[in-house]
Amino acid sequence: MLILGVETATSQVSVAIGGHEGVIAAVEITRGRRHAEILIPAVEFICQHTGIEMTEFGVVAVDVGPGLFTGMRVGLAAGKAFAQALRIPMIGISSLDLLAFPARHTDRVVVPVIDARKGEVFWAMYRQVPGGLQQVAPPTVGPVEELVADLLARSQEVLCVGDGALRYREEILDGYRCEIGGDAYPSAGALVQLAHAQALREEWVNPREIEPIYLRAPDAQINWATRAVRE
Repeated sequence: MLILGVETATSQVSVAIGGHEGVIAAVEITRGRRHAEILIPAVEFICQHTGIEMTEFGVVAVDVGPGLFTGMRVGLAAGKAFAQALRIPMIGISSLDLLAFPARHTDRVVVPVIDARKGEVFWAMYRQVPGGLQQVAPPTVGPVEELVADLLARSQEVLCVGDGALRYREEILDGYRCEIGGDAYPSAGALVQLAHAQALREEWVNPREIEPIYLRAPDAQINWATRAVRE
């Protein structure tokens, strides 16, 4: 079964094709907030250069967040449109799972940290178990100081990954001694790998059942709420 993976929850747009043989091809483009302009051409490009037709896909996998609101909406809307047009199911996977996955072989606690803008980050915590990673702390959003306090409370050897960890590297290291490295962004390559395991168990859903993980209200809603309080 071939899987089309679409990942747009961060500053990067990532598209991949994979299946039982692993990742066949992947495209990753970081060009600011141009997700809507980049995504469809990226899908067309990867299909053209692999010789794979859209009709050959059996599942569409998407990153459901948390992440940047506009980018997430672009990826989810496109993924649902593909799945509905092809009449195939979807699989949604968290951006934090995708960031943690490449670091699954470390003995440290893996903490994916995504830049949420406005001085905040999204994070969760994972540990190695046979066959992969297990989430040991749920997705959270808050200031970097809260992340550091969370790390201090657990007092374990930690590997922080993601663009949030890179952006706030000094603040994190000033508060807690840990390793910072790994991937900056979630990838569609990891997405199709994780989705393939779920597809084998037929753990997919109808496109209309896919829901984003926001963790906080969209900026427009926050702005309107702030305005209402001031008035």
